[in-house]
Amino acid sequence: MPSRLVEIFEDKELVDKIGRRLPFLFQLAELESSRAGKIGMEVGSLREKIVIALLIYKFGEENVETQIPITEREIDVKLFGHPVSIKTITGMGGVKIIWTVDAQKAREFFKTYTPTCDIILVQIKWNGVGGFFYIPIEVQQRILRNVGREKYLKLPKPGTNPRGVEISKEGLLMLMEDKNTKSIKIVWQRSRIEYDPYRRWVDYWREG
Repeated sequence: MPSRLVEIFEDKELVDKIGRRLPFLFQLAELESSRAGKIGMEVGSLREKIVIALLIYKFGEENVETQIPITEREIDVKLFGHPVSIKTITGMGGVKIIWTVDAQKAREFFKTYTPTCDIILVQIKWNGVGGFFYIPIEVQQRILRNVGREKYLKLPKPGTNPRGVEISKEGLLMLMEDKNTKSIKIVWQRSRIEYDPYRRWVDYWREG
């Protein structure tokens, strides 16, 4: 059964809204996860929540399953029961598909990996043009099969602090440019935002 994700790209009003709102919401996520001008690791979780909120907005809460066990390494959400992985990258940075500091585990994963779900990929390029992509599982499987895992995947360099296995830049470019990948062009411009990280919590204290 084809993924319902394709409906996002057929909804002109929603396509326009994603182009307009996503940079603003991702900027808010950066502000919310920043301390002393540095963006913290939690920005990734906030970006993921923003994309999941988009799915809920489009398809309804009853069709979006968010309580995914932590043992499901690739799956972030299920849409109408179908697993979806949400990835965000800055520029052409690597897309992690498994986080591990264990070099042996990374090598085992490298040898046995096969794509298990559709990917929603958001490419962030502040002051440039990025995109919002839907990469079907069939596209991932075909490209992995055609180019081989040595070209498709990238292991951490020996002697470095390993953070996991990622899709190579070459593999990522092929995924993004494939004829069966759907995409929305996004111009990443920052807005002027007056943001106070404590206001919301102070307001809660004021209540009751």
